[in-house]
Amino acid sequence: MIEALFITPFVEIAEYPYFFLEVLISGLLTGVMYSLVALGFVLIFKASGVFNFAQGIMVLFAALTVVGFMDYGAPAWLAIILTAVVMVGLAFGVERYVMRPLVNQDHIIMFMATIGLAYFLDGFGQTIWGSDVKSFAFDLPRDNYQLLDGEVFVNQLDLLGGVIAALLVGGLAIFFQKTKIGRALRAVADDHQAAMSVGIPLNQIWVIVWSVAGIVAIVAGIMWGAKVTVQFSLSLIALKALPVLILGGFTSIPGAIIGGLIIGAGEKIAENFWGPALGGAIEDWFAYVLALVFLLFRPQGLFGEKIIERV
Repeated sequence: MIEALFITPFVEIAEYPYFFLEVLISGLLTGVMYSLVALGFVLIFKASGVFNFAQGIMVLFAALTVVGFMDYGAPAWLAIILTAVVMVGLAFGVERYVMRPLVNQDHIIMFMATIGLAYFLDGFGQTIWGSDVKSFAFDLPRDNYQLLDGEVFVNQLDLLGGVIAALLVGGLAIFFQKTKIGRALRAVADDHQAAMSVGIPLNQIWVIVWSVAGIVAIVAGIMWGAKVTVQFSLSLIALKALPVLILGGFTSIPGAIIGGLIIGAGEKIAENFWGPALGGAIEDWFAYVLALVFLLFRPQGLFGEKIIERV
């Protein structure tokens, strides 16, 4: 057992470097897809300090809405625009009927409100668009690129997801750091009362951040929906974003990316080289164990802010 865990995997990595490289690239690209979901959590947590339990359902709801509009005959580009309008409308509704009545309440109460929102969106989405397993009617590249004289294969859909996620992250980073609204969002995240005292409209900020989180959910829903079909299990992918957030930090956009890369690459490598010694299927739980171990040493995450309270 000791040899299978501590010697054999490293020997196999040394003997099959191309296979290791292929697994590593696949894991990194999957990790970027995890980061897409994690970004939605980070955006709302930065602006309100609330962990949005409904983010996973928002991904499913967005994907269902895109497919639903396409089933009614809308072309893909129009279905995506209409879904964006729906997600912005959802942001207005959440701000008016969920967030605004709970201003200055404990975060646990707002967290419970997002749980209620998750169940509402789950039922509402399936009532409107149905609960059948659905697929997007447009074609996305699914073949493999061959690298290093055909020794390494890279899936085109994973690569496309990685490129889109990278562009989205770059745009959000510029939005937060360089724009007036982005600075207002960070001010609200630091202190609600102080931000309101200098004239920052809290309600408008929440609408903006929930709208941006909704747009991110559309992108994540399309990419993951194209990969695993649009069904309820799509919302469970959000659970894989939790270890990503624990590693990267709940308030850091770069942390969501780095955390996603670590989780994605780690679980693929562990599954392929350590899985046989542990009976296989460790990809399902490896990320959570890694996050649990990480919590013991750096609970605020790699890029999270360490909160110090003086008493």
